[in-house]
Amino acid sequence: MRLKTENYREQCARWPTDGRHILAQYDDHEVVVYQAYKPSIGHYAASHGYFGGEFSYSRMSWVKPNFLWMMYRSGWGTKPGQEVVLAVHLERDFFERLLAEAVHSSFVPEVYGSHDEWKRRLTESDVRLQWDPDHGPKGGKLARRAIQLGIRGSTLATYGRSAILAIEDVSPLVSAGRQLLDSPERLETPAERVFVPRERSVREHLGLDKA
Repeated sequence: MRLKTENYREQCARWPTDGRHILAQYDDHEVVVYQAYKPSIGHYAASHGYFGGEFSYSRMSWVKPNFLWMMYRSGWGTKPGQEVVLAVHLERDFFERLLAEAVHSSFVPEVYGSHDEWKRRLTESDVRLQWDPDHGPKGGKLARRAIQLGIRGSTLATYGRSAILAIEDVSPLVSAGRQLLDSPERLETPAERVFVPRERSVREHLGLDKA
């Protein structure tokens, strides 16, 4: 498996406990994001290395760099239509571009100044940004916020067909983790650390807190 894992408890001790932070597995060349789909879409993507078949490019698709937020959203791969969990290895430059182009789903006065300006940028951008409460392995809500990005239009086409370095079906890892939710000291999850965008203007736009 290309995805690197580490003991959850050991990682948790290093993560910020509150604030807005992007937790992700990354290096200088790639960033891992997660999505969950029904088997026909998930298996196609994992076997072909891109999104095709029944995948829809006409709607918005959401990606999450934080594995445990994806586990909360998909019920550890048990919710209908989210049984196959994918680790999508993205070009880091493309991920940085998503962050730079992202517009908040809700109006943030200190970022956009006016409601009209926010609506204009919302219409023009292919990328949506949401900060949601992060969650622990058993679903408990945390003070820390987790990011998710919605992608549509030509940006989604680039994401699905050309910005991906690899796609892994990590459903076996998810299944194994689901069996250990009452034994967090044994739980292995993808190795994640705080991701800091290269551009200061992007960090300020996202409202990131210092780790």
